[in-house]
Amino acid sequence: MFHLGALRRLNELKILSTVRTVSSVSGGSIAAAHLATVIAQAGTDGLEEWSQRVARPLLEFTSADRRTRAVVKRLLPWNWFRSSTGVEALAIEYARHLTTLKLVELPAQPNFVLCATDMVFGVSWVFERSRMGDYRAGYVSPPPNDWPLARAVAASSCFPPVFNPLPVKLQPQGVAGGSYPKGVRRDALLGAMRLTDGGDYDNLGLEPIWKDHAVVLVSDGGAPFDVSEDEGLLWRIERYSAILGNQAHAIRLRWLMSSFEAGQFKGAYWGLRSATTSYDPDARGGYSKELATEVIARIRTDLDAFSAAEAAVLENHGYWLVDAALRRHVRELIPAEPPPARAPYPEWMDEDRVRTALRCSSRRRLFR
Repeated sequence: MFHLGALRRLNELKILSTVRTVSSVSGGSIAAAHLATVIAQAGTDGLEEWSQRVARPLLEFTSADRRTRAVVKRLLPWNWFRSSTGVEALAIEYARHLTTLKLVELPAQPNFVLCATDMVFGVSWVFERSRMGDYRAGYVSPPPNDWPLARAVAASSCFPPVFNPLPVKLQPQGVAGGSYPKGVRRDALLGAMRLTDGGDYDNLGLEPIWKDHAVVLVSDGGAPFDVSEDEGLLWRIERYSAILGNQAHAIRLRWLMSSFEAGQFKGAYWGLRSATTSYDPDARGGYSKELATEVIARIRTDLDAFSAAEAAVLENHGYWLVDAALRRHVRELIPAEPPPARAPYPEWMDEDRVRTALRCSSRRRLFR
């Protein structure tokens, strides 16, 4: 929903139709797959019917629980020893309710790159229209004709520990060009290949684009690091990996900012904890920094049902932030006479109302 708001404003400013590459990880791949489906079915003309073709279907998708059925299926006794049951069920959910495209049916322009994490070699694995794979394992070019885009989304968004990694199930002889030496060992590794959430390796989705793009726009919907006191052994075990993830995100973000400052490429970054006043102290649109950090950034990042209020606030937030970020850092992308910025849901700009409606939005529940 956060990315949907950003995409809406990019479309209003006629920037979205000029984008060369859309690179996504984790939940961002849900938004990317939906956008790709709209463009594949209707071309960029489909973006002119934003509310009907883009916003409404994604709102319907997020308003239903897409997680619990997959989790419960994994818990059934006859599935206890089938570790991929949950993520396979998630892929089916995406195929039924998000996209019916195959990878090879992705639009040629822009180039959509959905990123997962290769659990064998520990690098970023990409799904594209023309190929799938990574530089260590190699690539299948083009992907198999029957590879569903929904399965790529599942691999990109199967966040641990709720969803186990997705088996790739590729024949090693069909994978070529990797840096790992050919042989029996390599074939065994490829035969056992599994993929997990793309954010595990590259939580900003920068790997596919940072070397050869002149302008980079980064929309970061990741949850902030949660400050917490010591709660014992199980807490510490989870905390170790959380701190490693927080460090990786911080390093990626610092590198991105230093690249902007060094002029390696132009661009802008906006994240859930940002506020429009971070870009312009006199900004009139958008939510306050306090609301962004205390409420909006705390909204859970899982696949259960999201309320109309949660969806509206997230979309408003992304919409206002991208407008402010572009005006501050890459104003040349904005048309000479841009359409005025208007909140997609103005009735949800009252911060007291937002605080009341979202007071429980940080809580994760198995059933809703």
